[in-house]
Amino acid sequence: MQVLLLIAAIVLGLIMIPFGMPGTLVLFGGALCYFLLVPAGGIGLTTVIAMGVLMVVAEGLEWVLTSRFTKKYGGSRRAGWGAILGGMVGAFMGVPVPVIGSIVGAFVGAFVGAFVFEWSRGQDHGVATRVAWGAFVGRVTAAAVKVAIGLVMAVWMIAAVLV
Repeated sequence: MQVLLLIAAIVLGLIMIPFGMPGTLVLFGGALCYFLLVPAGGIGLTTVIAMGVLMVVAEGLEWVLTSRFTKKYGGSRRAGWGAILGGMVGAFMGVPVPVIGSIVGAFVGAFVGAFVFEWSRGQDHGVATRVAWGAFVGRVTAAAVKVAIGLVMAVWMIAAVLV
């Protein structure tokens, strides 16, 4: 029964990640709860610490990659923050649309946030659009990296329980 609950937490976490929600936090929480509630269950302190480190890395990379791609495409630091904030607002605003709303919202929000923050600096539309495209590419890249890290976390936990 405990293994089924852990698997449910893993599946929930993996589903949450592409939607811009903190799925890696759910994965970490599942590992921590399993460790605390099932002492001889296979997930040890090393696994819990590793899950915590991977969670922090995944969440940090999401911000860093979005900002870095914005800057790579000619954006200012301000545009990088616009992409991060826009991505968060977009993910939240997209929730009412079933299934893909928060994914699309996060990507569109990063684009719009970077565009508005860069354009408000006095840049022309062409420059602001290029910067916004960089923010979009960064957000997509960050989502892919975060999903990959989530999959590593899931496989690690399942292997710890089954082996």
